[in-house]
Amino acid sequence: MSSPLQEWGVPAERAELAVLTVHGRGQDPAFMRATSERFGPAPVRFFAPEAEGNTWYPLSFLEPADRNEPALGRSLQVLEDAFGRVARAGFDARRIVLWGFSQGACLMSQLILTAPRPVAGLVVFTGGYIGTEPPRPEAGSLHDVPTVVRSVEHDPWVPRERVEATTALLRGAGADVDHRIAPGDEHVITDEACRMATELLTATAARVSSG
Repeated sequence: MSSPLQEWGVPAERAELAVLTVHGRGQDPAFMRATSERFGPAPVRFFAPEAEGNTWYPLSFLEPADRNEPALGRSLQVLEDAFGRVARAGFDARRIVLWGFSQGACLMSQLILTAPRPVAGLVVFTGGYIGTEPPRPEAGSLHDVPTVVRSVEHDPWVPRERVEATTALLRGAGADVDHRIAPGDEHVITDEACRMATELLTATAARVSSG
């Protein structure tokens, strides 16, 4: 199942990294593009699928996963297909960063925890694994993958506890996680989160460039 990919950023032939972005409920790729403009400059190209009806699955991510089927399975396949298309555009897995916000961060987390791969990095803004049963990624399956996890303490949709549980799963799989919960009660992406995402992208791009 394919979804049109919107693209922006550095031309693919000059980009050190690709960033596969996943928007939240009620959003579209334009939101992720606007948020990326809050990042500092980095040699990356962004790719963004769009959810049908601007939602990846109908219910809360805290519900049992089967209650979000069949939409959840279809949306995970959309991400898999998008990942493959980015790879065919010239970026192998070690040059692809996954970045999601809200429902998109949940979908992205579910994908990487149930089907781990040696990606270049992860940026998880206010999200966590989907369902009542935590995934069981193999230890070391995300070995040293640089990861930024950010959320807000009293976010109205995403409990702090689920963000922390997801961080623990990522660390258990070997990811190198920078985790911070900011004070507040709004469903937002903070300036600090954008700065840390920029740091991850620039550091990872430099590492890729140096071979």
